Amino acid sequence: MQNIFECFQGNNGKEITEELFRLKEGRVARIISTGQKSAPGFWYEEKEDEWVIVLLGEGEIEWPDGRRKFLKAGDWLFLPALEKHRVAYTSACPPCVWLAVYGKEIEHV
Repeated sequence: MQNIFECFQGNNGKEITEELFRLKEGRVARIISTGQKSAPGFWYEEKEDEWVIVLLGEGEIEWPDGRRKFLKAGDWLFLPALEKHRVAYTSACPPCVWLAVYGKEIEHV
């Protein structure tokens, strides 16, 4: 058994992404951000659906059309496959701890 909030030390100012589980058609990852954001002009365009929740701290997602969604601890977001988005902001103290579930055809209910 492990704790989702452990391992904040030793990141040397870099974002940490750890795959926690592999699913039959997907994966679960923990991302620890300490102020990182997407580089100017960079857009994620994941080949899988993504469901993400902020467990600690804050983050903000931005879309090419200018929409933004601010997320605090407990807030979650569903991003369909191939939907362009970027991370516009993450808190440094406390760090932004994300839990992300990636998969094919995740059914959003």
